[in-house]
Amino acid sequence: MTTGLRISGPSVWRVDPRRPAPEVITVVSELLLNGGVVIYPTETVYGLGVFPGDAGAVKRVYAIKGRPVNKPLPIVASDLQAARRAVSRWPKAAERLSDMFWPGPLTLLVPASPGLSPLIHGSTGKIALRVTSHPVAAKLAAACGGLLVATSANLSGDPPCTDPSLLSEALLSRVDGVVDAGLATERPSTVVEVLDEVPWIRLLRQGAVPWSVVRRRVEQEFGPVTVGSGPGDVSI
Repeated sequence: MTTGLRISGPSVWRVDPRRPAPEVITVVSELLLNGGVVIYPTETVYGLGVFPGDAGAVKRVYAIKGRPVNKPLPIVASDLQAARRAVSRWPKAAERLSDMFWPGPLTLLVPASPGLSPLIHGSTGKIALRVTSHPVAAKLAAACGGLLVATSANLSGDPPCTDPSLLSEALLSRVDGVVDAGLATERPSTVVEVLDEVPWIRLLRQGAVPWSVVRRRVEQEFGPVTVGSGPGDVSI
């Protein structure tokens, strides 16, 4: 079914994950552009989405999740051009990794565009960004100007959601809509901080893309490098 259902709680749209109905994309994107909070599928786990240009909606996401405001909110982009507009500069390693792994489940932590609200990057000056390979997420992001907040659809401390039928009532009571495309099949994205100099890249979270593969791709471009690691603090 591709029409919104609302008995109690948020509206729910059930869609074909490969070919979402255009009318659903239109209705959901209008909801997002008017400050709505929507749960939607990505190539990893279900995301909690808002239009990143709406400060009130972004604040709602932090409040809904109970997420510390100093943690950047992950963003999915509809395509590489939209992603590039969200950054202030594009480190060489980011160029290599985006060419190899986008669209797909590798999130890069890169310098944020000064035009982005500090609410998105948690005042860190960096944005957690990837080009999504999921048709629903890509179409919603495109309809919202190319970018969409994509933090995981769970309360902070709870596991990410791969089955929308198992979303908690506590979360559902706080959102405006759910795009149900069935089971998600992947782990959360791998998150890598991209630097301008050695060590070039730093692993923040292991996920769907093996770290060994990410490292090998960077070394193919730059030669042997010292690769840093750090605590995972970005969730999608």
